[in-house]
Amino acid sequence: MKQVHVAVAVACVNQRDILIAKRPDDKHQGGLWEFPGGKVEANETVPQALKRELDEEVALPTSESNMAPLLQIPFEYPDKHVLLDVYWVEVGINDALLAHGAEGQKVRWVAAEELARFDFPAANAPILTAIQQHLAVTSS
Repeated sequence: MKQVHVAVAVACVNQRDILIAKRPDDKHQGGLWEFPGGKVEANETVPQALKRELDEEVALPTSESNMAPLLQIPFEYPDKHVLLDVYWVEVGINDALLAHGAEGQKVRWVAAEELARFDFPAANAPILTAIQQHLAVTSS
């Protein structure tokens, strides 16, 4: 079975709003919302992959110093096995204003408490829980 290592960013601005993007209809899990990211290339660290992918996908500048590991999720779809390496990425307001669907996809900044209203791939369910836990810890 095909194995894919994916770097995923929970990009957050003002400890409240999270960036999500809609997957193109013709892609795996098309039409669902996701957290930006992409495949980790050979000889690339997860933070390096996130920096590259955030720039390529959503035109969001960032640095590795703004990233922290959040969780890892191994997940098996019928056609592939994925390992999601999820990082929390702090985003400044000026950088957040630059974000857009650089590959033509819809993107939105969504209040963390509103994320449950969007349809995500099944593999993303633990990310939604981790976001709420992270924000609960950092706001207390």
